[in-house]
Amino acid sequence: MQGVIVEYLPILVFLAIAVGMALVIVSASYIAAHHYPDTEKLSPYECGFEAFSDARRQFDVRFYLVALLFIIFDLEVAFLFPWAVALGEIGVFGFWSMMIFLTILTIGFIYEWRKGALEWE
Repeated sequence: MQGVIVEYLPILVFLAIAVGMALVIVSASYIAAHHYPDTEKLSPYECGFEAFSDARRQFDVRFYLVALLFIIFDLEVAFLFPWAVALGEIGVFGFWSMMIFLTILTIGFIYEWRKGALEWE
């Protein structure tokens, strides 16, 4: 039992040093920094106008639909690159497997298009 504790001692020392340094750095930044926001700090950053409502308001569902469509077709591209590189090695079976995959994604895209998920109004 004594040998096991000695083997884990460097890890415990490392963790103690890491936690200690983190506490010292956070404490030093809290003590050294001034906490007085000026007008430049409170001004609009990227949008160019003052905030006009609560940041926790609900978004329109179309934002989520666009995000989901982006993720789906981004994953399609992520699968296409390795497939294209390995096409010579995987042969006809790999080719037709990817064609089935692309067909399923195309059917999903046409479905979304017909349902109007791509229309923003």
